[in-house]
Amino acid sequence: MLKESHVDVLIIGAGPSGLMCANALAGAGVDFRIIDNRPVGVAAGQADGIQPRTIEVLQSYGLAEPLLKEGAQMHLCAFYNPGPDGGIERTGRAADVTAPTARYPFKITIAQASIEALFVESLKSQGISIDRPIAPSSLEISQDPAELLDPTSYPVKVVLDHIHSSDDTPEQEIVHAKFVVGADGAHSWVRKTLGFTMDGEQTDYIWGVIDFIPDTNFPDIRNRSAIHSENGSCMIIPREGDKVRFYLQMADKDVMDPETGKIDKQKVTAENLINTARRTFYPYIVNEPKEVDWCSIYIIGQRVASKFSKHDRVFIAGDACHTHSPKAGQGMNASMNDTHNLAWKLAQVLRGRADISLLKTYELERQKYAQDLINFDREFSALFSGKPRTLENQEGVTHEEFLRAFQASGGFSSGIGVHYMPSAIVHTIHQGSASNLIIGERMLPQLFVRAADARPVEIQDMLPADTRFKLLFFVGLLTSEQLTKVRRLAEELELPTSFLQKYNFPAQGKAQSMFDIISIAAGHKDDVNFLDIPSTLRTHWSKVLIDDTDVTGRLGGGAYPRFGIDEKEITIVVVRPDGYVGMIAPSTALESMDKYFGSFLIGKTLNREA
Repeated sequence: MLKESHVDVLIIGAGPSGLMCANALAGAGVDFRIIDNRPVGVAAGQADGIQPRTIEVLQSYGLAEPLLKEGAQMHLCAFYNPGPDGGIERTGRAADVTAPTARYPFKITIAQASIEALFVESLKSQGISIDRPIAPSSLEISQDPAELLDPTSYPVKVVLDHIHSSDDTPEQEIVHAKFVVGADGAHSWVRKTLGFTMDGEQTDYIWGVIDFIPDTNFPDIRNRSAIHSENGSCMIIPREGDKVRFYLQMADKDVMDPETGKIDKQKVTAENLINTARRTFYPYIVNEPKEVDWCSIYIIGQRVASKFSKHDRVFIAGDACHTHSPKAGQGMNASMNDTHNLAWKLAQVLRGRADISLLKTYELERQKYAQDLINFDREFSALFSGKPRTLENQEGVTHEEFLRAFQASGGFSSGIGVHYMPSAIVHTIHQGSASNLIIGERMLPQLFVRAADARPVEIQDMLPADTRFKLLFFVGLLTSEQLTKVRRLAEELELPTSFLQKYNFPAQGKAQSMFDIISIAAGHKDDVNFLDIPSTLRTHWSKVLIDDTDVTGRLGGGAYPRFGIDEKEITIVVVRPDGYVGMIAPSTALESMDKYFGSFLIGKTLNREA
């Protein structure tokens, strides 16, 4: 008799995407299980770059601190091109992160194993571990439409094989799941089982990658460096400690088997890669490395899955649904942000607070992002892998062209410029009420001062990824006339017909309440009494802020004009649980708020449990 079990969410794959999903669901109190077919996690190599937006996201889960402490930080990028003497010369330097609103204006590099360890430790502290080595061997989804639309049903049946030694017949078990997340990598079993295709193309560019401790006189070895030479291109990524990663463009003759026309893995040695580096770096010297950690080779492929979900019951995320070159440092970032987008939606549907249709927004938002990523990567890779312009090769890539593309893509490559299109959860009708807080983009970082104790606080730190919608009430300059308007608004919000009463489920166990309210006044800290704010808009003394500088006069202030908000009005900004602005409305348009939340949430009166 096979062992059978039921679970709300089964996560297949414990790489960055699967672990992000597990950590988010654990925090939300969701019943889930995470499995992986490898006996242990990655030891060396793989992804290593954390982009500014991903640092913000990890911070929203309370996980950024160790990365900021232990990782290398890339603040500068140096550019090298062919010089007159046949070698390379530096043609410029620029800020590595060009997005002006980045809270963290740098990238972090650290081994993928360290990032995975962060999540594993976080899960362990909550009594959760990864089941491994376990591989799925079959997956069936019910075809009954009523069952598929019922979030309390278990329409997905997965057979799991417990892998022992190679001789043993695996021990099998059956898992009945409400939802399945396939985060099982570029060769995803889940994707293939669902019959989804990977659409795109393979390029002819062959690249080697090596992690090592270098011995060199190259002056920018601790900066990100983009090198275009007559002998191919190289990207330098400084790593934690004394380590460095080189991405090296390889010539066919160095890595191909002339008879089969395929890559000969025997030729992919650290020695071979270092010899390629020496030719690229001339006149700089690259000596024998002090220590080699890992090396590998890949051909750049740029593909996106045809679908990201089946019946909104089985989802794929991470490398399972998009592959691209690693040099722009997007892979692990895109992967973690996929499940950051999905997890809160699963939690709200499983709690019976959101309609199952909310899950359609996962594919809508992340597939478009993945396609944009591939288009960006295609352009960036072609520029990077292309021959540089020289006297003999006038068709080549100029330094100016590369720099222009590098800077123009800064918003996208940093993750800061991710923009979700209008949908049930992105409603742009009142964009004019806060013209510079773009609906569909992440909430901008900004320092405010707490009204009760004048302590400066970063608004992003008040928006943890805890499945709650954050309602930011910009209550304006609190004149007596304005306070009358604020009190009237609070009374309206207390009516049983208001969106706040209809949809604000209270906290139950590990399930958080639906809303968290923060009030932000304009004016001077000496003039604002936080107790003047009605209790509906003042849920805790720490949740009333002022748009003013701190006591030193150096931190904070200027948010109202920066966001494009009128301090004579009351403006409501809805920040989704994943940190993106979903809706903005003036206080006179509460019916718009009701319509917004009513399009995907289940009102308390309609809720089966109520």
